[in-house]
Amino acid sequence: MAKEKLTIPQLLAMKQQGRKITMLTAYDYGQAQLVEEAGVDMILVGDSLGMTMLGLPSTVPVTMAEMLHHTKAVVRGAPNTFVIADLPFLSYQVSREEAIRNAGLLVKEGGADAVKLEGGGAMVAVAQAVVQAGIPVQGHLGLTPQTATQLGGYRVQGKEAAQAQAIVQDAKALEEAGCFSLVLECVPMGLAAEITRALSIPVIGIGAGPDCDGQVLVYHDVLGLFRRFVPRFVKQYAQLREPIINAFQTYIQEVREGRFPDEAHSFK
Repeated sequence: MAKEKLTIPQLLAMKQQGRKITMLTAYDYGQAQLVEEAGVDMILVGDSLGMTMLGLPSTVPVTMAEMLHHTKAVVRGAPNTFVIADLPFLSYQVSREEAIRNAGLLVKEGGADAVKLEGGGAMVAVAQAVVQAGIPVQGHLGLTPQTATQLGGYRVQGKEAAQAQAIVQDAKALEEAGCFSLVLECVPMGLAAEITRALSIPVIGIGAGPDCDGQVLVYHDVLGLFRRFVPRFVKQYAQLREPIINAFQTYIQEVREGRFPDEAHSFK
């Protein structure tokens, strides 16, 4: 029996009941199939695909066309899982109209159930406009990778009192704007716990400690497939890189030695 896709009311109920929410990224059909079969609550088609799938130096160069392409593939692979698609850099910052249009593409053509956008401040009004257009929005505060350069790099955010207070205020503003959930990335665990208690919507942590309503990690990080850098908050639940390389090397060796294909893998 196929699992049932969670709804936003059910996600809100999970917070109220104290049931932890699980989210993983996925970027293509095969990955999405595996993540859905594992039983995750939500899938994020993250713009982190720029680094994990496209070999880019950051999330900044990722385009709407690329996000749409990968979102479609993930939705086909995980039809029974709630899918959130990232709005890439400059797809929502220029104007509210453009934000609505691009969010609409990810939902209408891509098949996503919701979109995610980064930032507080001026982005709160953008999030509200997208929500009012009928598109569910997940906020994202703390370390926001699209603007990491402006934040001084990939660093923990909210250590200083003024910055922490600003994040709290932005979190409350995003909830008031209609966001159905919020991602908190790379913030001190005490601050994350405070925000989680203060909001009625689910708070999903990544590098934000254990007190959030749920957690998200990147597919490649969980499986030990990405080696360019491993953030401190990542727990690698498997080390699949070496077994995969070993399988490829065994195939190469057997072909070169004439041992593959053998009779069992040939037609008569």
